[in-house]
Amino acid sequence: MDFFIPSSRGSEKGDLKWWQLSLIGVGCTIGTGFFLGSAIGIKLTGPSIVISFILAAVGTYIVYYFLAKMTAEDPQKGSFCYYADKAYGRWAGFSCGWNYWSSNILIMGSQLTALSILSRFWFPNVPLWVFATVYTVLALIVVGTGNKGFDKVENLLAVIKTAAIIMFIILAFAALIGWIHGDGNHPGLPSTRNELFPEGFRGFWTSLIYAYYAYGGIEVIGLMAMRLKNKEDAPKAGITMLILLAVIYIISLGLAVYMSEYSAFNDKESPFVTALDKYHLAFLPHILNGAIIVAGFSTMTASLFGITELLVTMADSGDAPAMFSKKLKKWKSLPFYSLVLATIGLIASIITALLLPNKIYEYITTAAGILILFNWLFIIISALKNLKLKIWGKSLAVMGIGLIIAAVSGTLMEKSIRPGFYVSLLLFAVIGVVAVIMHMKVWKNENPAR
Repeated sequence: MDFFIPSSRGSEKGDLKWWQLSLIGVGCTIGTGFFLGSAIGIKLTGPSIVISFILAAVGTYIVYYFLAKMTAEDPQKGSFCYYADKAYGRWAGFSCGWNYWSSNILIMGSQLTALSILSRFWFPNVPLWVFATVYTVLALIVVGTGNKGFDKVENLLAVIKTAAIIMFIILAFAALIGWIHGDGNHPGLPSTRNELFPEGFRGFWTSLIYAYYAYGGIEVIGLMAMRLKNKEDAPKAGITMLILLAVIYIISLGLAVYMSEYSAFNDKESPFVTALDKYHLAFLPHILNGAIIVAGFSTMTASLFGITELLVTMADSGDAPAMFSKKLKKWKSLPFYSLVLATIGLIASIITALLLPNKIYEYITTAAGILILFNWLFIIISALKNLKLKIWGKSLAVMGIGLIIAAVSGTLMEKSIRPGFYVSLLLFAVIGVVAVIMHMKVWKNENPAR
């Protein structure tokens, strides 16, 4: 999951330590994209999902590397949207901002759908819309508390989510060394190419989008760098966050595919529950179900907080109607109209998801993942224009672009998730058409100096 948080509601004087920023980044990144989306990836490619996550970690690092360099040279509230505007003009910044807003609306919809379905694990007779309403209201309350309240909530949720994954790792190792007894054998390490890639290269290619989706959020370091006490700590915070995520992801997924056949995984159950199913741990499904709900709520709330602030910044720069920059001073300077639009978008996404619950999670997750990667592509190509890169830097950029193209194009290989590609393409096309109209009707008559 990824989100946009300029410092418009916080003090320009930084109040975050680097480790706090890393923790917030981890908390806002680990969501149902990892807890549930990774199960789809395993189903598609088998044990090679671990390689997918390693490649995605490399691609994510490249994106972060260029964002950090641009932030160091020219720190700005608007971060990557500002850099796109600086590199290629008004259309790029406008498209980048609205693409990001759209991707987070989809992320919120997918998270909220998952939350509602997972909550029925304990309350099977409660309608989905009731859970969706409750979680939406709770998210609005958290957003209404402002920067400090949001930070505290995300830090707490980050600890809970990370603890749940570490608990699985400990239990898995305990099971493997015989401290916990269960039924049946484990498939173990793959010894042939067919065992490593049971669905062939096509399945592996398709799984890349789910690996990337689980890392979405690394750009939070660049976006929140202005809230650090020491701005120069941004690279350290980002590297720490990425290493922590990669280690947690790779070890936990490696254990999952070591302990259970890949065909047993599905998007209705955490891969960690599936992996330990043979050990009949009655408490585990309840704990992990709760952890997934916490993860999904955290990601959804971060997205709502982020796009609310994003729209304010876009309105200030003229890329959204001016009304969206208005705030309610009596309630922590809440950007009311921006929050209303985000809530409307969220409700529309919820209605769509609840009407088509069977495949909608995969479709929305795929579309959101692709839109995130479009923004990551903006970051890399903006760096090519804004930074004076040597051969190593240019080679790194080409590698990053290649990995992103591979992940996006892989969604066309699998019929079950292909509609998500078309949804993302449609949204991107609509944003592009609006950008062209704005250029013809508004921007070309403005003073070029902004």
